[in-house]
Amino acid sequence: MKLARFDLYRYTLPFSRPLTLEGITLRHREGLLLRLSGDDGSVGWGESAPLPSFSGESLDDAASQLRRLAGSMMGRQATDDWVDPYGEFGRELDGTTPSVRFGLELAAWNLHGASSGKTLPELMTPSPRDVVPVNGLLSGSLVDVLEEARRMRGAGYRSVKLKVGARTIAEDAALVRALGEELGDGISLRLDANRAWAYEEAAEFLRDGARFAYVEEPLADPARLPELVGEFGVPVALDESLVGTKLEELEDFAVAFVLKPTLLGGISRTLRVAERALRLGATPVISSAYESGVGTAALVALAAGIGDRPVAAGLDPYRMMAEDLLETPLTLPAPSVVVREAADASHTIDVRRLKRL
Repeated sequence: MKLARFDLYRYTLPFSRPLTLEGITLRHREGLLLRLSGDDGSVGWGESAPLPSFSGESLDDAASQLRRLAGSMMGRQATDDWVDPYGEFGRELDGTTPSVRFGLELAAWNLHGASSGKTLPELMTPSPRDVVPVNGLLSGSLVDVLEEARRMRGAGYRSVKLKVGARTIAEDAALVRALGEELGDGISLRLDANRAWAYEEAAEFLRDGARFAYVEEPLADPARLPELVGEFGVPVALDESLVGTKLEELEDFAVAFVLKPTLLGGISRTLRVAERALRLGATPVISSAYESGVGTAALVALAAGIGDRPVAAGLDPYRMMAEDLLETPLTLPAPSVVVREAADASHTIDVRRLKRL
């Protein structure tokens, strides 16, 4: 099969409520969809959606880069190399920005799957898991957080996450303690500080003794993370620290690696970093950067195949979408998602929502 067409589209989807990221308030999610078409009639869709405040590239940057790549890809033979994380195709994309690489690789993998009769999860691994558990997000005031935690516990969630760092240290510690009592021992509580704390602030929080599964990126100075772990034995997860870091530079002090393909740099790099995490004894956790259903379905496929046990994936941001590009939206929010259903839904693109570029 040869690549016969490369089509690029832009989308704008409303959020269900305003989303504030690093001081920027977003009311819509904007991104790009690309469609690769083979000369055998096969089609593969991908999503490239830089996240404001977190992606180094803008949406216009991504569109320009994808247009340039389109010319070099037309007429190319789509081989198994396209779905090899260590293959030549992946190496050719090493100079592309993370969201562009994710979108192009996703489209290439989906095209290969359509041509070979395999779903995306089946391309990721010979035996993908049937169901992926979901990590629920908690937000709002103390009362709101506790009410949402109570609802999620009743709905069957086994893992939830709370953002910390915007309140005072005492308020965060009190809320985490209250959540622990509300959730009980059967539900994992993850924390995400987004590098909000100075070392002494993190130390003050940890001295309180609140219990949790791990805290993502607690320090404004990530170079001191090994020191924090050494002093307090705190379970730390890496997120932002993974972006742009060479695999051989990743150390073994973290208990989890939070993998966001849109920010990390595509499917192949995500799989390689996940493999590195497992070798270091850390848990790979697939997570969203507020992609549409097209990108989120790819995250489900990744989560279904990485590691030897199910790990709750950070798919809950999908519920922020008031509308989607899929005619059959994903069955989220929910404590888990059926992998085959997500794979099937990912092909139901509503092209009426797209603007051709």
